[in-house]
Amino acid sequence: MRDTPGATLRRLVEARKGTLLPGAANALTARIIEELGFEAVYVTGAGLTNTWFGMPDHGFMGLSDMASHTSAIRDAVSLPLICDIDTGFGNAVNVHHAVRVMERAGANAVQLEDQVMPKKCGHFLGKSIVETSEMCGKIKAAVDARNSGDFLIIARTDARAIDGFEAAVERCHAFEEAGADVIFLEAPESVEELRALPQAIKAPQLVNIVVGGKTPMLPNEEFAAMGFSLVLYANVALQAAISGMTTALSTLKAGDNVLEKDGLVAGFEERQRVVRKPFFDALEKKYAE
Repeated sequence: MRDTPGATLRRLVEARKGTLLPGAANALTARIIEELGFEAVYVTGAGLTNTWFGMPDHGFMGLSDMASHTSAIRDAVSLPLICDIDTGFGNAVNVHHAVRVMERAGANAVQLEDQVMPKKCGHFLGKSIVETSEMCGKIKAAVDARNSGDFLIIARTDARAIDGFEAAVERCHAFEEAGADVIFLEAPESVEELRALPQAIKAPQLVNIVVGGKTPMLPNEEFAAMGFSLVLYANVALQAAISGMTTALSTLKAGDNVLEKDGLVAGFEERQRVVRKPFFDALEKKYAE
């Protein structure tokens, strides 16, 4: 019998083999991720904020925004979904509610972080964090709220940039004790720190790689050998889309032909294939008979 998405995600996490985790800000991106053979999708709060609002990752996204996008992505793909819920949108009681909403929307895991609201991207300056005890209360609330035992709670700390690496590791130990399934220490700044993390923390771990960010970019085989469970590239697709749109639109504005044969844009048929137009054509035919 085929695993549920939640069971699949738990298996991937427990294997600790550096599963690549691309981010999607919409259902179209998630479909491409699934087509290319990736094993899970990260529903990115930063990407959603950038694409939906055209604004930076400064805590503008709300629970209803994330839940509605997660529901759309859930309908589009069968892969496990890990969803970014920032600080949980309030206190521990709000976190309890958020987890229940996200699980109903189709998430198989949520990522919860210890920043002060409103949060900022983990690779921005000027972040602040809550007391460890407050974050542990949120983690306990998240654990209590989930219905499925395969629904994972990923606890992130941004303490590295504020209190240093050792203090951040101490927070991670507290998060483990509070019941987090996966630990995410944001923005380690050296290969030495990356190597130390899986040795210092027993729980499975996620490493976040931001193109242009603070954490060293290494071949995925190295992250797997270190023992990381998940290797997150939350906004590679988004950054590629910005580059591609800028190039295509600049070409158009310059008066040149925008031709699919040049590889600048996907062809009309390819576009329709990705969004499953043949499937809906077949439905239309079926119900017209």
